[in-house]
Amino acid sequence: MSGTDKIKNAAEKAAGKGKEAVGDVTGNDKLKAEGKVDQAQADLKQAGEKVKDTLKD
Repeated sequence: MSGTDKIKNAAEKAAGKGKEAVGDVTGNDKLKAEGKVDQAQADLKQAGEKVKDTLKD
């Protein structure tokens, strides 16, 4: 996995955590759910990159 992809995935996950936290504090269930989705997408992207790296070796 390239360093750029790692940074992008980490940033996306952090943004998702932020959305989830704001949604929790404000009582906005939609925003909280969006944050969880963003985190899950970042995790999936990271897993996909790890598979690519494994196949390259």
